[in-house]
Amino acid sequence: MNASPEQQRLLLDVADLDRRIQQAERARAQPANAARINELSAIRQAQLRELTALAGTRDDAVADLRRLEADVAVVEQRRARDAERLAAATSSKDAQAFESELASLARRTSDLEDQELEVMARVEEAEAAVAAQQKLIEATTAEGTELTKQAKAGIAAATTEGEHLARDRAAIVAGIDAALLADYTRRAARTTGAALLRAGTCEGCRMMLSGIDLTTIRQAPADHVASCPECGCILVRTEESGL
Repeated sequence: MNASPEQQRLLLDVADLDRRIQQAERARAQPANAARINELSAIRQAQLRELTALAGTRDDAVADLRRLEADVAVVEQRRARDAERLAAATSSKDAQAFESELASLARRTSDLEDQELEVMARVEEAEAAVAAQQKLIEATTAEGTELTKQAKAGIAAATTEGEHLARDRAAIVAGIDAALLADYTRRAARTTGAALLRAGTCEGCRMMLSGIDLTTIRQAPADHVASCPECGCILVRTEESGL
């Protein structure tokens, strides 16, 4: 295939734009912090499950405390009632019975109050654990929110850049011969499509051409479309080619 040197040089611009378009598409489809966002999502789910368990432990302790408080209230009512009966007792036998009952109720009250202190400590510990877990979730959520915000901004920027690059590419390819562009497109499906031959080296695959290959290219007409013997891309010759 033949094409003017000017047309071939345009392919370098197209190849560069295609590379940048691919980069923009990767940035749009796979934000740099996507992996961390997904990781944070999994971490947050685990933290929420742990919060549910901790909240359940706290709620159980609170229920135990309320039950003990109710028991204490019942015992106090009985003590008040027996104290009134003791004060109104007319026989020593009745008085002794009420005194014994009051002593038993006092011991019961003391036991319940000891249990209350233990359960109150459990409640306090459980509430502290819940609060600490909530802070962890808040920190995870805040990081995830910020990274998601950054990702959305990056996606928007990459999308805009891709659109601009696509417009630039369309403007350039409009001036390229259809056959040459079709040849470039075919090659670009498996390689860089077109690359500069610089100092005897293909800029597409970074391979230095042999002396025989360089001689063949050197002797070819200026409008001959040369190919890299290694990667198959179109080799564009300029004053930098070292021929």
